[in-house]
Amino acid sequence: MSRITLSRFLIEQQRKAGTLPPELRLLIETVGRACKAISYSVNKGALADVLGEAGTGNIQGEAQKKLDVIANDYLLDANEWGGSLAAMASEEMELPYHIPGEYPKGEYLLMFDPLDGSSNIDVNISVGTIFSILRCPHGIDHATEGAFLQPGTEQVAAGYTVYGPQTLLVLTFGSGVHGFTLDREQGSFVLTHPDMKVPESTGEFAINMSNMRHWDAPVKRYVDELLAGSTGPRGRDFNMRWVASMVAEVHRILTRGGIFMYPRDARTPDQAGKLRLMYEGNPMAFVVEQAGGAATNGHQRIMDIQPQKLHERVAVFLGSKEEVERVTAYHAEQR
Repeated sequence: MSRITLSRFLIEQQRKAGTLPPELRLLIETVGRACKAISYSVNKGALADVLGEAGTGNIQGEAQKKLDVIANDYLLDANEWGGSLAAMASEEMELPYHIPGEYPKGEYLLMFDPLDGSSNIDVNISVGTIFSILRCPHGIDHATEGAFLQPGTEQVAAGYTVYGPQTLLVLTFGSGVHGFTLDREQGSFVLTHPDMKVPESTGEFAINMSNMRHWDAPVKRYVDELLAGSTGPRGRDFNMRWVASMVAEVHRILTRGGIFMYPRDARTPDQAGKLRLMYEGNPMAFVVEQAGGAATNGHQRIMDIQPQKLHERVAVFLGSKEEVERVTAYHAEQR
């Protein structure tokens, strides 16, 4: 039986009436090619002199790794000339990136976190790329920040690539979640995880426990119950995981269930959370919901949030539906 590559999968989806527009298919393929290039650079590591600090900072005030910059450039270069995009936005850049004048423009907007979890690069732990695709509002010839400020429900596609022992591309365009493994010999992504589902129940949770003293009361209550295990109110034991890479955490949840939490904390009371709504919260919420899970900020569905700025932050609780609903209910009781 022949293997189904990403290109074949997307073409077959395009042939189904109205499932996948041709221009969107081409855009997803182009993102996939950029992720292959990033994967090769990540895997070469010190052999290609791509480890360590770049000596620059991003709009978030964070030190950039060399691979942050390299991955960002790969995605810009691969996508600027194809004719599918009106503009791009990156976690690593303050303002939207406009398509150069010599290239045609399309109807879509691409947003991405080029290298999520980049603090893990130098210690050889999984990192990844997260992307989100929106339609550019009609009548806009020059897409400024305002064109991107759409709730997550408006996403037409989203996904991530995780660069680990294997490189996997996980994708949704609103009809389920499908995973593709990079075959390095053939140079193509191959469908290996069709119709991925998040189990409704779980015995695992992921959170940075070192921040516990800064959490809001509902989060402390929920985690205390998990830690109490079989002797506490939940009556069963839970295992904790923490990779410090959202891509790796979400991929584990898609594979075997769990809940990932990155709540707001008292050290930055003026911020709604740590993660970025447009580059991390919305695309991952879309993927997880399409796989049967749930994603909230503790109070409301993440994809219902109306963004106010390009680099807006958000608290994140996502994964197995039963656990996300429980911790969200604890926040509601606290009001």
